[in-house]
Amino acid sequence: MHSPLNYIDPNTGGILFQFLAAALAGATGFLLIFSRRIREWMARMRRGSKRDDETPQ
Repeated sequence: MHSPLNYIDPNTGGILFQFLAAALAGATGFLLIFSRRIREWMARMRRGSKRDDETPQ
């Protein structure tokens, strides 16, 4: 006899696909909306690390 925990409904694949598509769309939208802030933050991080490397000891 099969356990009900071993059964996967056929529509589960569709739900998983919809979830992954929504997550991808959300991540893309987030990156597009906040791309300038992300680039500025990365530039500050690079400038900060270069300053730390150039300080005399």
